[in-house]
Amino acid sequence: MAKNNNKPYIDRVHSWGRISSVTALCALLMFPVAICLYLDVSPDIKFILQGLLKLIPTYWTVAVVEVLVYTPMLGAGGTYLSFVTGNIANLKLPCAINAMEGAKVKANSEEGEVISTIAIATSSIVTTAVLAIGIIAFAPFLDSFTNSPLLQPAFKMVLPALFGALGAGYFIKHWRISFFPIIVMVATLLIPGMGGTGASTLLFIGIVASVGGALAMHKLGWLDNVKE
Repeated sequence: MAKNNNKPYIDRVHSWGRISSVTALCALLMFPVAICLYLDVSPDIKFILQGLLKLIPTYWTVAVVEVLVYTPMLGAGGTYLSFVTGNIANLKLPCAINAMEGAKVKANSEEGEVISTIAIATSSIVTTAVLAIGIIAFAPFLDSFTNSPLLQPAFKMVLPALFGALGAGYFIKHWRISFFPIIVMVATLLIPGMGGTGASTLLFIGIVASVGGALAMHKLGWLDNVKE
């Protein structure tokens, strides 16, 4: 134990991150295994492989893209914790970015690592508590809410409202470097067949456009003497 405590912070993050990831994966896999053992049944391997052949090319690609996209923004600790708890794009990423922005630290710094991890852990705990309270309190009224013609349009606009509010602040603060990625994303969504593209793919396109556009503007000298 003393030896582990003497490890650099980032080494301990990776050690515990690997342990938590493997533990979570085993826990998830044990649920279907437990059901099969309890009911004394087993799935047909042939049908499992047929289903996997359709899903693996998409999900494995998305998995690799998400790691490449999220890690620079969340840091190592935040990435491990986010992939274990889930709901990264909708909740964990905005919480981590806002926390680091408020603390004026960068994700690739040790301070950023700590702030990002604390923010994501806090959001996970708060989310679990709010969901538990909400389920208990609103369970008797859930059908009325979800099936209400008056409220259904509001449910569909929750995520656009969330990301619109978060994005507006960054667009105003960094308006010069926002034009190009916004144009690229709008053009991407206007391409026939791209309207239903997954969030991970769109996020990757947006990040590449943001970094590429900012780099090109810097090389051209358009960002000289600009504090953003």
